[in-house]
Amino acid sequence: MEVEIIKQKEEKIRVTIACNQVDERIFRLKRHIEAFHEKIQGRKEGQVVFVELSEILYFEVVDNRSFLYTSDDVLEIEQKLYELEYLFLKDDFMRSSKSQIININRIASLRPELNRTIQATMCNGEQLYISRKYAGEIKKRLGI
Repeated sequence: MEVEIIKQKEEKIRVTIACNQVDERIFRLKRHIEAFHEKIQGRKEGQVVFVELSEILYFEVVDNRSFLYTSDDVLEIEQKLYELEYLFLKDDFMRSSKSQIININRIASLRPELNRTIQATMCNGEQLYISRKYAGEIKKRLGI
């Protein structure tokens, strides 16, 4: 892979992907680049906070309340998991259990467990468990 960065006078960022063949990997890369600055709104201590999708480690529902987790923060959000699935399950986010959606780009390592679940260590060291129901799809998506 070759990456070339060209400084330009206009403020708008333009990305060009040059390839011999357009396949699913190229479309995935395009969608990832397009979503890079996409943000979601959350609340913390009465303040509205905007978080870029690329910073989110995972979403979770606890006691019928939805939260998003970053490396160093937890925010309450209004969306339910099924709404988040519809909005964000393109390439970067995947359902990992009944109550969680995980950002697969923020996984540092995976370890299979005896009960066929998978322990995912996130980039901040936090450990999550991927249920048996979703383990196969995560493996497939990550190419393992």
